[in-house]
Amino acid sequence: MEVEKLLSIITINYNGLKDTCELIDTLPVDDESLEVIVVDNASTQDEATTIEQRYPQVTVIRSSQNLGFAGGNNLGIQAAHGKYLFFLNNDTLLYIKGGHFFQPLIDRLESSEKIGMVCPKIRFSWGDRLIQFTGYTPLSPITLRNQSIGFGEEDKGQYDTAHPTPYAHGAAMMVKREVIEKVGMMPECYFLYYEELDWSEMFRRAGYEIWYEPDCTVYHKESQTTGQMSPLKTYYITRNRLLFAKRNIQGGVKYLTYCYLTGIVATRDILKSLCKGRTDLLKATTKGIMDFITQ
Repeated sequence: MEVEKLLSIITINYNGLKDTCELIDTLPVDDESLEVIVVDNASTQDEATTIEQRYPQVTVIRSSQNLGFAGGNNLGIQAAHGKYLFFLNNDTLLYIKGGHFFQPLIDRLESSEKIGMVCPKIRFSWGDRLIQFTGYTPLSPITLRNQSIGFGEEDKGQYDTAHPTPYAHGAAMMVKREVIEKVGMMPECYFLYYEELDWSEMFRRAGYEIWYEPDCTVYHKESQTTGQMSPLKTYYITRNRLLFAKRNIQGGVKYLTYCYLTGIVATRDILKSLCKGRTDLLKATTKGIMDFITQ
């Protein structure tokens, strides 16, 4: 598709009208250099029409079925006209006080041909607005564990230096359109969770770098769609950890990862669910493992 805009902002809505509207209210929708695209992932009610009526400047795409995080974003990619695509969770907020809020991210992308993706600083939107993300540490090949740098810390400027990060944060990530055309769109096999980690691996395998840029901050409500301890979240995280290992870890280490995730992590989660009387979470963990094995 012909590029007509500098920036396309893409967000997914699924039964999240309040959050989506609160996000749009923080976006410069009248800026002619950008476009805002909302993909409604088959919400139970006709939230797409409501968004269209409230925000005529916004492009709203209604999917007839829930395509998941990657599938919904891929619909947005196909409709986008921007040179740069900025993927934002609908439970995020931006506070723009003047100037071009997005320029530091664009400048970072343009600072090197090797940089294909960039993420802003992400802070929680509630309480003292503590840090959620200023980059990631690498994943351990067996445990698939890593750390979000600065997580839970007060922002005192201690992470105000840009640097490469092995993975993007799915709540807010900007990408060059030309790089997507080379790397491919988001992998849709996950449906929910781990897509951005797998996509990051795709970028790095193609020779591109991912960067953290502190001169732009996004505020995140965190898990407003699925809940902090929901069966939906438990199921997909359980299944998708294994799927990520299958797609991205090579050789015998992959089978050590399988053993760790099923023998230790899943067993721990099941015991925790039993202790809390959460049979729904127990069933979700078990189903996640079985679906990975059988699919």
